[in-house]
Amino acid sequence: MHPNDGRVVSNFIVQALRGQPLTIYGEGFQTRSFCFVDDLIEVIVRLMNTPDGVTGPINIGNPTEYRVIDLAREVIRLTGSSSKIEFLPLPSDDPRQRKPDIRRARELLAWEPKVPLEEGLKATIRYFEGALALPSETASNAPIIS
Repeated sequence: MHPNDGRVVSNFIVQALRGQPLTIYGEGFQTRSFCFVDDLIEVIVRLMNTPDGVTGPINIGNPTEYRVIDLAREVIRLTGSSSKIEFLPLPSDDPRQRKPDIRRARELLAWEPKVPLEEGLKATIRYFEGALALPSETASNAPIIS
């Protein structure tokens, strides 16, 4: 994940690590589901290894819903940040709910996500702590090409 990719998890973690306000659109009651990359890789590999007869759309992801406001609070807690939450107007096209139906993945692939949100957030926070500590490409030690 890139620190500026615009996704809610990366936005909240980067904002918290920088001590900036966590920006929530609307009141934060819209729900999202979060699936850690390790779980996604596992299900994609399982899908690639299925017989030719397994076809059609198979939803993957995590069906457990979290309110955006609760995610923000959890990120603040896990980072130990003193960041506050800032509420901005809700865009008209913002979905109220995101929750994949993974019944076919359970049935056909014997798969469901295993990594709990807190564990995934902790790993993602560690990743961003390292990513934000890297020198920028414009740092004085960058090679000069003429």
